[in-house]
Parts: sequence; C-alpha cells; structure tokens
Amino acid sequence: MPVPTNGFKQALKQGKRQIGCWMSFAEAVTAEIMGTAGFDWLVIDGEHAPNDIRSIRDQLMALATSDSHPVVRVPVGDTALIKMVLDAGAQTVLVPMVESAEQARQLVRDCRYPPTGVRGVGAMASRATMYGTVTDYIQGADDQICLLVQIENRAGIAALDDILQVDGIDGVFIGPADLSTDMGLQGNSADPEVRAVIADALARIKAAGKAPGILGTNDEATQAYLDMGAQFLAVGIDVMLLAQTSRTLAAKWKAK
Repeated sequence: MPVPTNGFKQALKQGKRQIGCWMSFAEAVTAEIMGTAGFDWLVIDGEHAPNDIRSIRDQLMALATSDSHPVVRVPVGDTALIKMVLDAGAQTVLVPMVESAEQARQLVRDCRYPPTGVRGVGAMASRATMYGTVTDYIQGADDQICLLVQIENRAGIAALDDILQVDGIDGVFIGPADLSTDMGLQGNSADPEVRAVIADALARIKAAGKAPGILGTNDEATQAYLDMGAQFLAVGIDVMLLAQTSRTLAAKWKAK
C-alpha cells in the first residue's frame, strides 16, 4: 500500500482556498460530528484544548473517513511531540509561537526522516503505516507531510522574511489574538494597527510562495482576512459554536 496523498498539502500548493474550523472539545465523537460538516480542514488543538496523544489519535481515527483533513496543532515545537503526532497518523502539523528561521529549520528536520531530518524511524508499529500495511512509508512519508508554522508575536513578525526562506515550510499561519496581545492591545485583533500588520504579513507570505493562513471567529474578521488574501482560513471554533448557538436558543424560548 502506498503512502496516502496529502490532499490538503496539494491544495495549498495549487493555491486553492481551504476553509476550516478549530476543534477544542478533545473528544472523538465531536470530531466525528465536525467531520460531517463539510469543512476542508479541521484543527485538533493540542495547545489550548485538553488533548494528549491518545485523544489526538482517537480524533484522527474519527476523521479517517471524513473529507475534512485533520491538522494537528502541537502545544510546542518539540521533536518528541512531533514524532508522536506523526506516528499517530497526522500528515499536517501546525506549530505555535515560531520566532526564528533557526526554529523553523529545526521543525522541518523534526518532520523528516534521516538523513535530511531527525524523525525517529519506528512508524512500522504505529497508525501512520496502518500497522505495517503501508510498506513504503519510510521512503515516501516526507513528501506527504505538511508543515505549518504559526507567527503570533512581534518577534515572529520581525523574523518573518527569514522564516519564509526556509525550505520545507508549506504554510504560515498568523495568530491574531496572541499577536494583538503582544502588541499591547489585549486581544483586540480588530485594531487598525493589528490589521495592518496582519495584512502585510499575509501579503509577504503569499509573495514568498507559501500559503497564508489565519483564524477568524466572527463574520467581519473572516471577510477581512479573505479580502487580505488568506488562503487557508479557519472560520470558527467548535466550543464557541456550541456556546453561542445554545445560549441564543435558550434566550429565544425563555423570552416567549
């Protein structure tokens, strides 16, 4: 059996817009539900959601038959964590708080097998190879891994041009909430100063031949980011969707 083609990575290379959503419940059943919604990609969030490697694996399994591509955000750019996530079957990894080209180069190495990388060679016993049935995994995995790095503070913005020169990065994701807070605006990503920084960053990412990505949590922000040229765009968070919808429903009928 050949290594599965990473359709999300191919779509980014082809310049196709990819609409996604964040998943923060850390539960396989909600991931399975989200997988029926029709999004191009879904983030299994290991940074701010209560996930561990088992829950990440279970959500990858829950999305195995979905057309929505799973993107795993690790909590930190750590070699061991990235190895575990890849062995669990993830083909696309999102790494938060990238601040330098040196850090980005190490992340590329983390996602690749030797001699060009440092990924441990033990996947034949893991879900990544479907427990040994993908017999050419070691030979073909590197080409199908998609690495997304997240720029979300002033240090990352300052180093963006250098980071964009790193070969092996498929996309760069801007984190508006962290960036605006680091700029002294306490999460106000709609501030004109923050919007200007985001617009400039997205334009530079696209000009460098990488896919620009971002998260919008309301219609105004989402449309603004689309207008700025975001290619892979998350348009909501599952927990927020449930909270907002349930509160609206309760208020509607309690007011009768």
